[in-house]
Amino acid sequence: MSLNERLAVLPQFLLPKQALTAFAGLVAQWRGGAMTTTIIRWFVGRYGVDMAEAANSNLESYATFNDFFTRALAPGVRPLAPAALVCPVDGAISQFGAITGERIFQAKGHDYTATALVGGDAALAALFRDGHFATLYLSPKDYHRIHMPCAGRLQRMIHVPGALYSVNPTTARGVPGLFARNERVVCAFEAADGTPFVLVLVGATIVGSMATVWHGVVNPPRPGRQREWDYADQDIRLGQGEEMGRFLLGSTVVLLFPGGPGAPLRFNPAWTPGGAVRMGQAMADRA
Repeated sequence: MSLNERLAVLPQFLLPKQALTAFAGLVAQWRGGAMTTTIIRWFVGRYGVDMAEAANSNLESYATFNDFFTRALAPGVRPLAPAALVCPVDGAISQFGAITGERIFQAKGHDYTATALVGGDAALAALFRDGHFATLYLSPKDYHRIHMPCAGRLQRMIHVPGALYSVNPTTARGVPGLFARNERVVCAFEAADGTPFVLVLVGATIVGSMATVWHGVVNPPRPGRQREWDYADQDIRLGQGEEMGRFLLGSTVVLLFPGGPGAPLRFNPAWTPGGAVRMGQAMADRA
């Protein structure tokens, strides 16, 4: 990591991240009329947001910044590839590949454990020992709804409190165990054939909240303790490509899949760290 990158990451350890995030959440929910529209126009210009893909391209029609940020896409702009697993988000590939034992690669010199990522549940993490992972970063310009990589039945959801570091590539190279330190929402599913998989929605600085389609907004509240919901006795099923959640000011998704002889996985050969991805593109097939 270069000196410039170290200096860029240093403020992450000093800034009042919780207070900044709470303030950003209030601003994002503010119904400010013309002022809200001005903020949205600035954001679109600053980050190059492609509103031609939005179901509603009229910036003045969004009552709040969150309404704009979580905008729906126009029908047909993200067709699903014929693959076992499709990419669940628009964004960039941070890292992907094999889980070594239970260690997940973050960046050169940094990794973290699956147990830490899922909030300390060793039994859940053990399902993905020597399995596969993908870490996908959503930048400010991206579409911020999260979709299902394959059809699944919801089993559990865990809200893990934590820090709120930025999750951009520079910070990922400079903060050890970043994705297992930040606040996150762990969503455990079972595929149609019984194969478990997990989507972890990772919070970050300025991420006002995260929401799922079955629960609504998960955070706030932020009670400072881990919370869990058990859905095993309910029949909540989502099809491949269906929306499962969204970031109210974006972040990162980490996906976990099992390995072993019964669940070999072959990632899209076109994938490379840093490469751009779109929701619905082929992510992986069974080997």
